[in-house]
Amino acid sequence: MELVIERCGGLDVHKKTVAACVRVPGPNGARTQHVQTFGTTAAELLALRDWLEAHGVTHVAMESTGVYWKPVFYVLEEAFTCLLANAAHIARVPGRKTDVQDCQWIAQLLEHGLIRGSFVPPAPIRELRDLTSPVLFRPCLVPSAAILPLASGVRH
Repeated sequence: MELVIERCGGLDVHKKTVAACVRVPGPNGARTQHVQTFGTTAAELLALRDWLEAHGVTHVAMESTGVYWKPVFYVLEEAFTCLLANAAHIARVPGRKTDVQDCQWIAQLLEHGLIRGSFVPPAPIRELRDLTSPVLFRPCLVPSAAILPLASGVRH
C-alpha cells in the first residue's frame, strides 16, 4: 500500500492516559515505530508534544471517546496537523485489543492516508462556543430550588 505520510503519530486518548505510537523511516527504508504512554496532566501533554517533535512527526491522528480529546488536541494543534478520528471509522476486527495496539493501528492508517478527520471548529469558534455554552448559563437561569420540586414529581 502506498505511503502518504512519512512521519506520523497515532494516539489513543483516555481520561488518564494517552497511548502514542510514532511511525518514521528506519534504516534500509524499513518503517520503525516507537510506542510510549503519557498521562493527561498539562506537563505530561507537553512531554507528549516534545516527544512527537523529537521524532520529527508532521501529522497526528487521535481517537477518543467523549471530550477527552480536547486538551490533547489543543496542545498539539499548533505544532502538528491534527486529525480527530471517529472511532467507528477506524474500528478493528473484534477481539482482544489494547491501547498500544489501537495507537499502532491509528498510526498505520494515518501513514497510508486512510483516516478522514472529524470536523473540529477553528480556535476562535471554539472559544465562542465555550463562552456561550448553555451549560455555563443553566445554573444562573434556573435556581436550584425550582428544579427540586420538578425532579421529585411535586407540582405547585
